[in-house]
Amino acid sequence: MATNTETTTIAERLALTPSSADEVSQKPAKHGYFDRIAQQHAGALWTCLDKMVPPRPNPTATVQSWPYEQMRPSLLEAGDIVSAEEAERRVLMLINPSLDAPYTTDTIYAGLQLILPGETAPAHRHVAFALRFIIEGSKGFTAVEGQKLTMERGDVILTPSWHWHDHGNEGTEPMIWLDGLDLPVYRFLPVNFAENYAESRYPSEPVSESKLRIPWSGVVEQLDANKPTQSTISAQAERVAAGTTSPGSQETCSFVYHIYEGKGYSTITGKDGKEQRVDWQERDTFTVPAWSTITHTSLDESGSAYLFAINDLPMVESLGLMRSSSG
Repeated sequence: MATNTETTTIAERLALTPSSADEVSQKPAKHGYFDRIAQQHAGALWTCLDKMVPPRPNPTATVQSWPYEQMRPSLLEAGDIVSAEEAERRVLMLINPSLDAPYTTDTIYAGLQLILPGETAPAHRHVAFALRFIIEGSKGFTAVEGQKLTMERGDVILTPSWHWHDHGNEGTEPMIWLDGLDLPVYRFLPVNFAENYAESRYPSEPVSESKLRIPWSGVVEQLDANKPTQSTISAQAERVAAGTTSPGSQETCSFVYHIYEGKGYSTITGKDGKEQRVDWQERDTFTVPAWSTITHTSLDESGSAYLFAINDLPMVESLGLMRSSSG
């Protein structure tokens, strides 16, 4: 049986206990110790070690949902306020209530972008990686480094770092999609910047197939065949059979979920142990902070629910930070 000492956290083992820390900190404080070291641009680690080395992952982001029936009217109203050319990118950012823009989770930025019929969003390129999940519309396109990619509902379009790209709508209905970028990373690594192309369109030719476009039909085939979906870096798709609940999972990566099809709810237990229920239907979007336990339940008795998600798994894995409650 483990002793109390053996089961204490790293912070408890390395830091002073609250009572002794108070006793130690009060004495030098009388002599202005902390003020003096602050003027030297230094600080006492022992006063905040528990925050630096917490006993469990401690994301700032919280659970938040954006029902499409509420967001769509606001996005279309933006189309009356500013053109795609004027805005460059006419997007409603999905801002986590516990953070500021550009945070949708601690590591992922997401937004809803609108291109109206006949519009073009001017060509530019940037360091940040981007992917787009098409929510609504037909006959839209994204041109990436000379490849003109058609956009249909459920498609995933990739825009690698520093690739020229522009968007347009050659159809008769609005094109709306979910943007996902790694912008929060650049708040700590300030190396993201953009460059505008001299013309509104970067020269491109239509292509029938491209590694930068993953049609939803291919994703569904893989899911229905119970094959792993490896459609893009930092994206995934899940299928929940009618009337069932998915197995629970808890990982150190965060997610921005979007409902492609179906109706149901997700049960999310956060770092504080509190359980939240997010009800969803087709085209809704919601967040799952890192280290949350999550299950999805389909309430649609006529068919499976399909969920698309943007995740930060590649970054977490490449840094050696991937952990799960299962080991």
